[in-house]
Amino acid sequence: MLGKKPNSQLLLKKQRIKKFVPFSILLSGLIVFWFLNVNKFISYEWLTENQIELTNWIADNDFLASVVYVLVYIVIVSCSMPVGTAMTIAGGFFFGPVLGASLSVIGATGGAAIAFLAARFAFGPLSKKRFVTPIISQMRDGFERNAFGYMLFLRLIPIFPFFMVNLVPAFLGIKLMIFIVSTFLGIIPGTLIYSYLGGGLSSVLLRWEDVDQNIIFTPLFLFPLIGLGVLVLTPIIYKKWKRFRERES
Repeated sequence: MLGKKPNSQLLLKKQRIKKFVPFSILLSGLIVFWFLNVNKFISYEWLTENQIELTNWIADNDFLASVVYVLVYIVIVSCSMPVGTAMTIAGGFFFGPVLGASLSVIGATGGAAIAFLAARFAFGPLSKKRFVTPIISQMRDGFERNAFGYMLFLRLIPIFPFFMVNLVPAFLGIKLMIFIVSTFLGIIPGTLIYSYLGGGLSSVLLRWEDVDQNIIFTPLFLFPLIGLGVLVLTPIIYKKWKRFRERES
């Protein structure tokens, strides 16, 4: 009996270490991203320099290109790499607004689900007394009132960073299906805006000789830019409205 106790403790320690393996892999991906400066491969300069070659390759390998794009997007989001917006614009740039947005939504939802599961597997639902911060407390209150509605709200109105909304619900015990469905639906409007912006940039570059300063006032650019303005202003307006309500009460 005494000889078995160290073995059981060692087994328990190994199990605890295994719980952190998926999360550690994702964290390593983020470190590699910064170390190798991977974001240069989806910068505006890189896209414009390689537009013709990439456009031709995508046209010849449309299905494979779509799969590769979704997989890359999943890696980017699951590792919390801060280039999701640029990736969405690139999707509209190369695949067109509608297909680009569709692929981006699939990739972002898949990557978010992986990050969510890795965080839950590593840390599990946290008790109310552990790691309590004002932001987590605020999010916990919202989820306790209406988990799906609040999750959908956080995706529609990005008052918190995308990676944070991937991880905190895992700490608070939100169900996976609620997380996936609300993420999928909630990111559609913003994704469409950025994807249409990318589609507009692609169209401009393809007919560069016809471009003048008034191109920004065409529907190709004007509607996505208006949507982008609304997307940026909505969290600011919401925070001011919330502070006003708190003062009134």
